[in-house]
Amino acid sequence: VQLQASGGGLVQAGGTLRLSCAASGRTFNSDVLGWFRQAPGKKREFVAHIRRSDNIYYADSVKGRFTVSRDNAKNTVYLQMNSLKPDDTAVYYCAAQRAITYYSSTYFSKEDAYNYWGQGTEVTVSS
Repeated sequence: VQLQASGGGLVQAGGTLRLSCAASGRTFNSDVLGWFRQAPGKKREFVAHIRRSDNIYYADSVKGRFTVSRDNAKNTVYLQMNSLKPDDTAVYYCAAQRAITYYSSTYFSKEDAYNYWGQGTEVTVSS
């Protein structure tokens, strides 16, 4: 299983970026696909996750600005980031974990819920 994140870069405050994470090695239709981020000197934190269209959850810090979506045919999860702030500067990681019989928005907002991780893509927001 591999997760490949891309789409990071340098953007001015107020700008937009769209991150992608392509999964391979098996089908991920039953997985929760999550995004986390780690800012310099800080712990990795939850950003958003998606299981199905009715199982989407965001951190309060990004709610209303970020949108997570998935394309099961492409085994890809996206993170559309709008109205970016300097505080959004971080390395963004995607993660995956199968969730066929159990789902909890709280549980899947934690790093420990995920077994598979991508390598990270760096986002820098300048003021």
